[in-house]
Amino acid sequence: MHTPSPASAADRQAQGRAAHWRRTRRLTLWLALTWFALTFGTVFFARELAQIKFFGWTLSFYLAAQGATLLYLALVTGYAWQMRRLDRMLEASGDGE
Repeated sequence: MHTPSPASAADRQAQGRAAHWRRTRRLTLWLALTWFALTFGTVFFARELAQIKFFGWTLSFYLAAQGATLLYLALVTGYAWQMRRLDRMLEASGDGE
């Protein structure tokens, strides 16, 4: 029966951690770009968004008043959910501490 050497176990652990951080950085970048697009887009396209009605209010007003806040909350919730999933994957592979 072949027993893995400590070096190969350490290599697998390092590779697992590197993959975890790559996924974490990719997720963080995607969410930061979404946050920026939402924040910048609301201000930059305010006149165009004012032409769209949402529950009787212009979309630009709705986003500035409460819509953006709800979307930010959704971003934070999505980040927490996805990070929990990634951390569980890391722990399941035996690389977590």
